[in-house]
Amino acid sequence: MKGQAALPYWLAGPGVLLALAFVAIPLVLTFGLSFSPFSDQTGIGEGFTLSNYGQIVSDDYFHEIFLRTIGLAAAVTVVSLLIGVPEAYVLSRLKPTMRAISLVIVLGPLLISVIVRTLGWTILLGNDGVINNALMAIGIISQPLRLMYSFTGMVIGLVHVLVPFMVLSVWTSLQKLDPATEQAAASLGAGSSTILWRIVLPQVLPGMLSGGLIVFAMSASAFATPAIIGGRRLKIVPTAIYDEFLSYLNWPLGAALAFILLVFVLAVSLGANRYIERRFRQVFQ
Repeated sequence: MKGQAALPYWLAGPGVLLALAFVAIPLVLTFGLSFSPFSDQTGIGEGFTLSNYGQIVSDDYFHEIFLRTIGLAAAVTVVSLLIGVPEAYVLSRLKPTMRAISLVIVLGPLLISVIVRTLGWTILLGNDGVINNALMAIGIISQPLRLMYSFTGMVIGLVHVLVPFMVLSVWTSLQKLDPATEQAAASLGAGSSTILWRIVLPQVLPGMLSGGLIVFAMSASAFATPAIIGGRRLKIVPTAIYDEFLSYLNWPLGAALAFILLVFVLAVSLGANRYIERRFRQVFQ
């Protein structure tokens, strides 16, 4: 009996070892590297220093980059919620055949490389791109909109990449929704808006929160899409980390940026989720 009770833990062993080898140990090594001194003449030195973190805390350049990163992640999360939640609700109400076709369409972007998708958006968002040419052709605008190398362009590109994760998270929660509760509310005279607000929304809130957490974390750590659409001037933390590691060879400063980003994203995500859950409990109780 003792062997049978311990069997699930042994089965989890390979996964735990992989997580330690490819996640935990690299994070620990990166954290240790962030305390190493660096010199342009000698490179990474020996010893212990807090100067890398001090530089990040005291430099307005890094403050701007972190604020832009968090603002980008928040904007992408909000837009993904506005698009993904209604889309998931519609998917859950479709017939099985149409639902399968719609899911393939929703998940289609995930089957294509993020680089290819982003390069496609450069064709659409450029000054001579499809969107600007179409808007100018029908007379809505007289000069091209600046969509490439802009904050708006990065939001559009990341939403296209990440909204399927929001749809899947909310759709999973909707699968657990009992249709009888909606029918009971309708039989008691509740309107469609009341049913959505009082019956459906509280039950899909876990899916919205998990999807928001996934989208926020992936937006804040995204590199390829912001680097291509945002360019080298409109930097966020991941592109700054890339520059510190590969352009300036300042690995300790890049490691410090990476660790601060990790801690900040975790703190903001968990704090926001707890606050939203508390507020929704107060509203729906």
